[in-house]
Amino acid sequence: MNKPDNVATVTSRIIEERIGHVVFSNPARRHALSADLLAALEQRLLQLAEQRVPVLLLGSGIGQEVWSAGHDLSELAHDRDPIAYGKPLERVLRAIRAYPGVVIALVSGSVWGGAVDLAMSCDLVVADRSARFSMTPANIGLPYTTSGLLRFFHNLPIHVLKEMFFCALPLTAERALQFGVVNRLAESSGLEAEALEMARGIAAKAPLAVCAVKEQLRIMEDMQPLPVQAMEQIAELRRQACASADFSEGLMAFSERRQPRFRGA
Repeated sequence: MNKPDNVATVTSRIIEERIGHVVFSNPARRHALSADLLAALEQRLLQLAEQRVPVLLLGSGIGQEVWSAGHDLSELAHDRDPIAYGKPLERVLRAIRAYPGVVIALVSGSVWGGAVDLAMSCDLVVADRSARFSMTPANIGLPYTTSGLLRFFHNLPIHVLKEMFFCALPLTAERALQFGVVNRLAESSGLEAEALEMARGIAAKAPLAVCAVKEQLRIMEDMQPLPVQAMEQIAELRRQACASADFSEGLMAFSERRQPRFRGA
């Protein structure tokens, strides 16, 4: 029996020897990353890790308008800080970064908020020219996490990072390629073939050597010691923003489809 179109699903299949494909879908919410979808995605990644599939493609929907709308904002009424450590999105990002193989994001259409972090946490990104990457937490008053900002810090020039977070304007596929956010850019009709060509090249390599390099890079990237005072200061700034009236106003404005009236309080 086919599942209804409004149900969030995560599926996977082995498309070739040593290459898997994971697809997440939530069409009724523009493929938003709901808690249920993220839990299913985390579980599927852990299962494939146990099977030691050397290369994974993540994503689908070639030619669709939206790759993912990011967090399901309807859930934020019950969770004021959905990107904190231990929350569903952070668990999925860690599962991708710790996956014992290479994860290639297959991106077509616009990518919003936490979904940008999802794509950038993959080892490689192959996109078509319709791809747009927009970091929109400032639109609703949500402060981003230090660990999340560090992922952008390692991948983007500082002024481009600030532009993305301060302005919440999309980074086009061409600019994403220019700054190394995207590894390869393809026409929509050739996107899957481009990603599969890259996957085949990786799958032919020694998996233990590739896995060792990935883990070394992850450890080196995570070596960002911060003084306790700095961490406490960051935590307090985030706490104030998450508890603010501005955040409530941002969520209400989004649900009412109007411009928010922020007051800095």
